Amino acid sequence: MNNISDKAFVHPKAQIGDNVEIMPFAYIEEDVVIGDGCTIYPFVSIMNGTRMGKNNKVHQGAVISAIPQDFEYKGGKTLTVIGNDNIFRENVIVARSSYEGEQYATRIGHRNFFMEGVHISHDNVIGYDNVFGYGSKLAGNVVVEDDVILSTNVVVNANVRIGRTSMLGADTFISKDVPPYIIAANDPVEFQGVNQFSMSKLGKDEKTIGHIANAYRLVFNGQNDILDVCRQIKMQIPEGKEINNIISFLSSSKLGLITKI
Repeated sequence: MNNISDKAFVHPKAQIGDNVEIMPFAYIEEDVVIGDGCTIYPFVSIMNGTRMGKNNKVHQGAVISAIPQDFEYKGGKTLTVIGNDNIFRENVIVARSSYEGEQYATRIGHRNFFMEGVHISHDNVIGYDNVFGYGSKLAGNVVVEDDVILSTNVVVNANVRIGRTSMLGADTFISKDVPPYIIAANDPVEFQGVNQFSMSKLGKDEKTIGHIANAYRLVFNGQNDILDVCRQIKMQIPEGKEINNIISFLSSSKLGLITKI
């Protein structure tokens, strides 16, 4: 059974699931789908193009599927697709995509935590189990994989990819790709070692973490280009899922990688 305040505006054509709570002064537009078990707090705006899964919590002042701040956007029915069990704290902004079609949607997976003031721009693709610290901002077309931690006030430039299980330090500006399993921090941003803390919490053993550390010695201590480094990793580091993830990420980078200063 739903609990929808009579002081909220819910368009009659919006599709609302079961056991949804919508609090006073929330605003929900016509082309919206909200899944079962979601909680929409006061003064939240759920805009056209939202496709929200189950058990999400959207706190005061958040705007979901905002009109993209992108000169390429020409109108049309663009989308924001959100999975299950995400938390959007106060004043979080998530923009919908700039282009029509589900393949272009701004996309957020499951179990992400967006702290107060986070901004997710148009056409971002966010994976699972990520944490976005207070005031962090992502420009358009950013990809964040899984199990990533962004500290406070991280700024990520357009088209950057953030690899899985990486950690970005507070007040960091990112303009190049951050590969998986590492810590990146400082201004200018630099490689600061592998993210042993998160990998251990996720159950990766010391041997695997050691292989990852050895792979990144080749990446950041040598003078070779990315393709040469990938060949060296294949020859010198035992194969495994994590090593394959690193090679795949490096070999597909278009912006290049952050550096070791």
